[in-house]
Amino acid sequence: MIANLPAPFAPLVSGGEGLDRYPAQPSALAARMADIYGVSTDRVLPVRGLTHGLELIYRLAAHEGLTVEAPKAQPYSTLADIYARPGTTVETGAVVLRALGSPEAVAEMAERVAPALLIVDEGMAEFTSATSAATVIGGHVNLVVLRSLSLAYGLAGARVGAALAQPQTLVRLASVMEPYALPEVSLRLAMQALDPSRLLETRERIAATVRERERLSKAIAREMTVEAGVGPVLMVRPSDPTAVLTALARFGVVAEQAGERLRLPVSSRPEINDRLLAALDLAPGQSRANRTGQAVRDTKETRIVCAVDLDVTGPVSIHTGVGFFDHMLEQVAAHGGFSIRLSCEGDLHTDAHHTIEDSAIALGQALKQALGERRGIARYGFVLPMDEANASVSIDLSGRPYPLFEGTFSTPFIGDYRTDLTAHVFRSLAEAMGAAVHITVTGHDDHHKTEAVYKAFGRALRQAIRVEGDVVPSTKGVL
Repeated sequence: MIANLPAPFAPLVSGGEGLDRYPAQPSALAARMADIYGVSTDRVLPVRGLTHGLELIYRLAAHEGLTVEAPKAQPYSTLADIYARPGTTVETGAVVLRALGSPEAVAEMAERVAPALLIVDEGMAEFTSATSAATVIGGHVNLVVLRSLSLAYGLAGARVGAALAQPQTLVRLASVMEPYALPEVSLRLAMQALDPSRLLETRERIAATVRERERLSKAIAREMTVEAGVGPVLMVRPSDPTAVLTALARFGVVAEQAGERLRLPVSSRPEINDRLLAALDLAPGQSRANRTGQAVRDTKETRIVCAVDLDVTGPVSIHTGVGFFDHMLEQVAAHGGFSIRLSCEGDLHTDAHHTIEDSAIALGQALKQALGERRGIARYGFVLPMDEANASVSIDLSGRPYPLFEGTFSTPFIGDYRTDLTAHVFRSLAEAMGAAVHITVTGHDDHHKTEAVYKAFGRALRQAIRVEGDVVPSTKGVL
C-alpha cells in the first residue's frame, strides 16, 4: 500500500527526524505502560487518550448493534450521540463506570453485567490511593480499564492513554480502531513522560496536587458546597455560578460550568491556587513564594529530571546510579539547606562520566531557575575542614560563570565515582548556574578531600542564596 511509504522528504520542523515515516506499532509504549500499570504487555492496548478508548467502546457497540450505558455527562453524551443507532436493539453491549470502587466491587459488577463489557474509567486513578481495577482483569474477560496520561503526566494535549483488558477483549477493540491511531509525536512524548527518570518528580507533582486540592477544599467549603472527589478538579455549587465565573475570569482562572455546578482547576503550585482563592475573596495572607526550579535534560547518554526548592530543607532524594555521587549531592543539599529531587537514567554500562557531568548541569540549571532575578539574596558565600582535609569554596552568584578548581587526587575511584570528575562537576555547576565558583582543596585522604569540597560548596551556597532583603545585590540593578 502506498500509504505505508514514507513522505518524499523530511518535515521542515525542529525535532522532526523520522516524522516523514508513518508511525510503527506502539509495542515499546505498550511494554512501558504494562510496567507502570502492573499488568502483562499483552493486556495493554495504547489508545489516543482515554476519550479515544471510550470511543472504541461506543464504536464496537454500534458495530454489534448494541447500546452503551454511561453517566449522563461528557464525553459520554457526545459519544452516545455520534454512535446512536436508531431502531436497533436496546440490548446493552457495555456499561461505563466512572466512580473508583474497590477491585472486589468491580469484580462483582463485572459478573453481574456479563456478557456486556464493564468499562472502568480510571482517568484520575493516580490521584488516589485506591487499588486499580486492573488487578482483577485476569478473572473477568468482559472487564476493560481505561487509563490516561493526560492529567497525571501533564500530556492532555498529546492524547495518549491505554485500554487494559484480557488479550481477546483487546482484539475486539482493535478490530474497530482506525489505522495509525497514535501519531509518532504522541508516542515519543509518552515514552519520555514514562521514562524511569521522570517517575520520582511525577510522583511528587501528583502528591503536591493532592495536598493543594485538600487545602483548596477546606478554604472554599467555607463559602460554598464542595463535592467529594479526586484529581486536579474541584466540583463546587456556588449560589451564583455566573458571578463566580466572572470573578475567576478577572484573575485569569479558567473554570467550567456544568448546570448549577462549577469545575475548578487545581494546580500543583500553591501560588496558582492562591490566585483562585483571591478571586473568591479567600486569599491567604501574603507571603513570598518559594524559590523553585526544575530542569529536564535529555541527551543520547542520559535522561535527567532535577527539581529544587531553596526555601525548604526536604525532601532530598537523589538517584543517579552512582552511589558515592548521590551521597555527595545529598551533602550539598543538606549543607545548602534546600530540597532537591534528582533522577537520572544514564549509560552507566559505558562509564559514569556522562551521568555525573549531566546531573551537575541539570542541578545548575534548576538552581539558576530557582534563583530567578536573584533579588534579595546575600549573593556571596565563603570553608570546611574535614579531618586533615581543608576545602575553601567562594561563590559569587553574579550571573557570570567562572569556575576555578585547585586541587589534585591520587586515588582514581571512590566506589564508581571518578575523582578526576570533581573539578568537572563544579565547572558544570558554575556554568549552568551562572556563578563564579572558586575552590581550593588540600589534604591526604581523597575521600575526605572530595567530601569536604561538596560540603563546603553546600555551606557556601547556603550563605549565598540566603534572602536578606528585596533588592538585587548589585549596583547595576541586575545580575
